[in-house]
Amino acid sequence: MKVALLSFAHVHATSYASLLSDWPGIELLATDPDGATAPPGELRGRALADQLGVAYADSYDDALAWQPDAVVVCAENSRHRDLTVRAAAAGAHVLCEKPLATTAADAEAMIEACERAGTFLMTAYPVRFSTEFAALKALHAGGRLGTVLSATGTNNGHIPIGDRAWFTQPELSGGGALVDHVVHVADLLDALLEQPAVEVRAVTNRILHADQPINGVETGGLVSVTYADGTIATIDCSWSHPSSAPNWGGLTLQVVGTEGVADIDPFGTHVGGYAGGGPAWLSLGSDLDRAMLGHFLDGVRSGHAPQPDGAAGLRTLRIVLAAQESARAGTVVPIPQLTP
Repeated sequence: MKVALLSFAHVHATSYASLLSDWPGIELLATDPDGATAPPGELRGRALADQLGVAYADSYDDALAWQPDAVVVCAENSRHRDLTVRAAAAGAHVLCEKPLATTAADAEAMIEACERAGTFLMTAYPVRFSTEFAALKALHAGGRLGTVLSATGTNNGHIPIGDRAWFTQPELSGGGALVDHVVHVADLLDALLEQPAVEVRAVTNRILHADQPINGVETGGLVSVTYADGTIATIDCSWSHPSSAPNWGGLTLQVVGTEGVADIDPFGTHVGGYAGGGPAWLSLGSDLDRAMLGHFLDGVRSGHAPQPDGAAGLRTLRIVLAAQESARAGTVVPIPQLTP
C-alpha cells in the first residue's frame, strides 16, 4: 500500500513517519512544501525527511501524482480542507489530524469531497484506541456506572511555541488552547455517551504565558458542555504545564454515574523526571499512534470505514466553535445539529 504523509507541521507527523516507514507492506512518501515558511530553527521539509530516512516529494502535486492509496494530513489546521479535497479527488483515503478544520463549512466540504470520491475520511483521535478508554466503555456498556450524570475531563500540556509556532497563529490554527485541547476529550465523550452535544458555556483567558508571543490566542480555558440526555461535562483545556515539565499527553477523564464513578488516565503509565540536563519522559503504555494507524490501514485494506470518521470530527469541531463564541459573548451557545 502506498501512503503519502502530507506536511510535517503537526507534532505527531514525525511519529507517523517513523511508524509508517517501518510498517510491513507500506511504501511511504512525505512532502512538506509549507515548511519553507516555518520560522527559523524549526526542522521541516526535506531536511526532516532526510533525518527520518523517508522518501520525499517537493510538492503536494508530486505526492498526489504518485497515486497513493491513502494519505495522512498533518498540515496546519486551516490547510486541512484543501489537502483533503485534493487527496479525495486523487482517489486516496484520508486520515486527517485534529481538529478536522477551523470552520464547520470547511469540515463539511471535506466530508462531502470524500463521500463524492468514495474514499474514507478518518479524524486522528488516538486516545480512542487506549486500553483505558476501552475499559471505560466496557464499564458503561455493562451498566456498571448506571446512568451517566456528569464528566470532568482535562487536557493540559505545554504551550506549543518552541517547535511548532503555528499553533499560536490563529490564521493557521484557528485559535489557542480551546482548539488544541478540547477536541480530544470531546471525542471520547462523543464515543462514550453516543448523545449529541446541545449547548456550551466557555470562559478563556491569556494569563498563562503572557510573556510569550501568543498572538492573542487563549492559553487557558474551561468549557461546560450539555448533552441531549442531560449529561453535563466540564473540560479544562489549558496550556498550563511549564515548558520545563517532563510530560506528554495530560488527558484525564472522570465519569460519574448513578451507580459508580470511573477515572482514566491514558498517559499515566510512564516514568517521568529529568535526565541529561532536561525533562525526560518514558511511556510504558501502548503506542496510541500505532494503534490508530493500524485501524486506519485495516479499514483501507478491508473496505470498512475506520472510526472516528469525518462526522465525528465535525461534531467535536462544532463544540469548539460554540465554545469560542461563548467565550466571546459570555453566554450559553447552542450547538447546530448535524443533519442525517
